[in-house]
Amino acid sequence: MLFSRFERFVFFIIFIILILDLLLIYLKDIRVDWVGYGLIIAFSIAILALGLFYRACRREERIAETLVLAACFIFFTIVGSVLNYMFLPIHFPRIDEHLALVDDLFGYRWPDFVQSITQWPYFSYLLKLIYSSTLVQFAFIILLLGFTANSRKLSQFVLTGIIGALISIFIWVFFPTFGPSAIWSIEDEVLKRADLIVGPAYGGELIKLSLEGVDYLSPANLLGLIGFPSYHTIMAAMSVVFTWQFYWIRMPMLCLNALMIPALLAHGGHHLCDFLGGLIVFTLAYLAAEKLIRAIGNIPDRGELAVNNKF
Repeated sequence: MLFSRFERFVFFIIFIILILDLLLIYLKDIRVDWVGYGLIIAFSIAILALGLFYRACRREERIAETLVLAACFIFFTIVGSVLNYMFLPIHFPRIDEHLALVDDLFGYRWPDFVQSITQWPYFSYLLKLIYSSTLVQFAFIILLLGFTANSRKLSQFVLTGIIGALISIFIWVFFPTFGPSAIWSIEDEVLKRADLIVGPAYGGELIKLSLEGVDYLSPANLLGLIGFPSYHTIMAAMSVVFTWQFYWIRMPMLCLNALMIPALLAHGGHHLCDFLGGLIVFTLAYLAAEKLIRAIGNIPDRGELAVNNKF
């Protein structure tokens, strides 16, 4: 077969979400940048086709599996981000003010935290780079697990990311949040020095979307909608956990993603509660993925222990 049982399972999830996306796009009469999405889909199909070529013609299963699952994750990212937008405008009251009150109990206020990092502009810039590194980390981990024959870990990595995203979307639908950038204002001088990725202007766009919904979908202007739980936290936890078996990379990844905490709070415009919620969702997604992979079965272990011992 061209696709393993696990790959067919993942494609089934993607297909169901795709059908739901297209149905909601039609019912809501939303215009779509088909060219923009088409380019991303074409790139994903090219990766998938290359993977199938290595599987069918070259018999290079490690390369094939890595490329196929990488394509799967890109496909899911596309349909998952569109699905998130299909729940706009929001139908339940936002809980940002409540989360801000909880943050206050821990002594955390977003404007004060942003003000503090402006005292170290180079550190703020470093946090900005770290916040933007998650997709690069994901690509690296998929290649690392794939080319070291960690089939089960690679499958669990991909499935954890999918389950974590779906749980996050489900929570956000009923308890919508956009983060402190949507409720706090910050002085212009502070904003200029901080150079935030997610600032009050970004929060204002999120509020507008929450009230008016979306009438045009394009990958060029998609915003991160979910405040709680923080998907950046889920991704950071995944990066640490799934590279821990490689002693040469575990500490760099741990340090990098420890810095993700102040990065997502400042440049991600998150409540402290968003981070804590992300850790909980990661744990649930990780355990659920582990159980699902056991249930699906038929995921070969191609010398995993032998490879691990070399690292």
